[in-house]
Amino acid sequence: MSNPVRKAVFPVGGLGTRFLPATKSLPKEMLPVVDKPLVQHAVEEARAAGIEEFIFVTGRGKTAIEDHFDRSAELRGLLEVRGRDDAVEAIEAWLPATGSVAYTRQREPLGLGHAVWCARHLVGDEPFAVLLADDLVVADPPCLSQMVDAYRRTGGNVVAVMEVPAGHVSRYGILDVASDMGRLVAARGLVEKPRVGSAPSRLAIIGRYILDPGIFDRLGNAAKGAGGEIQLTDALSAMLGSTPFHGFRYDGVRYDCGDKVGFLHANIALALARPDMGDEVREIVRDIARTL
Repeated sequence: MSNPVRKAVFPVGGLGTRFLPATKSLPKEMLPVVDKPLVQHAVEEARAAGIEEFIFVTGRGKTAIEDHFDRSAELRGLLEVRGRDDAVEAIEAWLPATGSVAYTRQREPLGLGHAVWCARHLVGDEPFAVLLADDLVVADPPCLSQMVDAYRRTGGNVVAVMEVPAGHVSRYGILDVASDMGRLVAARGLVEKPRVGSAPSRLAIIGRYILDPGIFDRLGNAAKGAGGEIQLTDALSAMLGSTPFHGFRYDGVRYDCGDKVGFLHANIALALARPDMGDEVREIVRDIARTL
């Protein structure tokens, strides 16, 4: 039986240049989808999957993330004086337990693989999850919960995958499929951002991973891949043959919030699903559509 997945790594050190000027002083992970920051969506998903320890790999200018996952005595006091118990609940009910959050810095922007490697001492010798806050996945049960259930059967490395159009394969890490079992796909390889027309499949990895701790040895080689960065997918490829590797077709909807249009899509979709504002937002969307 596989060891339990208790820890999750959140690489949040990126600059967020696609969202400038908004991200000049605000971390992109703190951009709100309706009224909840992207990184909070990811943490809540992890906690629902049984994660007990939350590890943030940060960079310069990311102190707003640390503040968000801390208590604010001043704000709580002000809200209590005003009788805003609902607001107190909104800012504190979801907070991870004291002592369960840790931070480490990625001093250089050397890629996702390097960011994960920076967390090696905090993770230790046990399996762990990696969640990219840019990928917001709406699912019931949550995406990572589905993956943890699959991991209990497979062990090794498990990545969330989705079918993408043939013209989009160059944006993703793509699986080379050995056998397709429906929800689970055994992989014999993967290619980071292949050219259109040369991809081994259309199964793309999204920002959810469950990883064997042996990956730290591979990442420690500091070999640079696509884009001159240390690629997590290269380390996964290097483990093939020694560690089981599966793609998992999750049940849910993924929004690419690292892209402006995807971010707007997520805001509209989640606002429409909210009982406290869905009807009003739906009418706004209809009014806009009528003017086009």
